Amino acid sequence: MENQEENQIESFDSAAGESVGQAEEPVNPPEPGTPESAGERRGFIKFLCAFIGTLISAVPFGAGVWSYFDPLAKRNKGGGDGFVMVTTLDAIPADGSPAKFSVVADKVDAWNRFSNVSIGAVYLRLVDGVPKALHTVCPHLGCFVDYRPGNKDFFCPCHNSNFKLDGSLAVGVSPRRMDPLDIQIRNKTEVWVKFQNFQPGHSDRVPV
Repeated sequence: MENQEENQIESFDSAAGESVGQAEEPVNPPEPGTPESAGERRGFIKFLCAFIGTLISAVPFGAGVWSYFDPLAKRNKGGGDGFVMVTTLDAIPADGSPAKFSVVADKVDAWNRFSNVSIGAVYLRLVDGVPKALHTVCPHLGCFVDYRPGNKDFFCPCHNSNFKLDGSLAVGVSPRRMDPLDIQIRNKTEVWVKFQNFQPGHSDRVPV
């Protein structure tokens, strides 16, 4: 009976030892070249390709979003450098008196583009055969300035400011002279004006 109990205890200890030994065996990573290792490499390559593809797609997408939400960046500037063709040299009076010309170009308003619309006007006059341009808006509060042939001056009817033919202030409350604009002669006869608006009420020209 005692021998039988001893045999049972030895069998139990042997089984427990085998169980402990199995639990303590380390789990080794898959050897290179095994199916498990190849699967991990394929998974990493797929992830890397997906990441690169997403990154490449995000660049043009971001540019498209910027273009859509910033329509003013697509503004047509006439000649591409801010200049707009206004008239030809032979249309400007040869006697040096100013003539008023509309400035026609494409206009962007919010999300809409309008082609060939009037965006303003300029006074053009020849000085020793060279054209000069003045903005038609008074620098005081933004009223339109009229040319008076009888007085040979520019007159703002809003606050009685008078300007000389060269745009300098003669009498009045305007904080600065009439705004001159840059001119280019292209193809020998075309008069191109760099048309831009300026904030009224400032002594210095502040572009709008």
